Amino acid sequence: MKKIRKCLFPAAGYGTRFLPATKAMPKEMLPVMTKPLIQYGVEEAVDAGLDTMAIITGRGKRAIEDHFDISYELEHQIRGTSKEPLLAEIRALIDRCTFTYTRQIEMKGLGDAILKGEVLIGDEPFAVLLADDLCDNPAGDGVLKQMMKIFDKYRCSIVAVQEVPREETSKYGVIAGREIDEGIYMVDEMVEKPDPEEAPSNLAIIGRYILTPDIFDKIRKTEPGKGGEIQITDALMAQASAGMVIAYRFEGQRFDCGSIDGFVQAVNYFYDKNSDGCKV
Repeated sequence: MKKIRKCLFPAAGYGTRFLPATKAMPKEMLPVMTKPLIQYGVEEAVDAGLDTMAIITGRGKRAIEDHFDISYELEHQIRGTSKEPLLAEIRALIDRCTFTYTRQIEMKGLGDAILKGEVLIGDEPFAVLLADDLCDNPAGDGVLKQMMKIFDKYRCSIVAVQEVPREETSKYGVIAGREIDEGIYMVDEMVEKPDPEEAPSNLAIIGRYILTPDIFDKIRKTEPGKGGEIQITDALMAQASAGMVIAYRFEGQRFDCGSIDGFVQAVNYFYDKNSDGCKV
């Protein structure tokens, strides 16, 4: 199987929980300290050894493309000033990575968004990162880098999971399976947003995946599920039934920046992490 080079970013959603802030600004561009959410995600992907970022956008998302592009006027204005170093990190990403884009015209769920990325991914394994799940592991590797090591061993699709209170399972895809190594589970069951009394466990999928390219055919054959959306969990369950899917209980901390509470927690966390309070 080919080496993983690409990371897919589904970024077409409306971000309605942050209205009116997201009426004209993509939720992926919401800043945590001095960087937008999607830049943290790209940095995590680069740290995992990936160099091609495939971004699924939609109407009103042009700011994402502009962010990962050179701003000649701005750079001319601040050249030689104390502000110039503030662009060093984003310029390094622009120089190092290839950014590709396509649009999801209708919001039909995460499975549909990933399928739209097939034209950018091709016939090779790839990572998927949801930018509003902001993760940090100051004690070691980032979540995607941890998952890449597991992929090297098992060579199958992998989902990142964490334990959540059982009363919150209705917010997530939830897995059940047999633990085959510490923190690594062979998936037997995967349910999208189950009621707490019906959840097979409290291991919830968060926004990090490594997928093998046969996932695209599985998505094409997936019928719309809860909410009329094409769920990636249904396609992954089809993969698990035909072969193997791994769930990995990752090391590190995750902030649900798709919610106001999680976003505020992330801002406070990164502020406290950096003693000068202005740089991450």
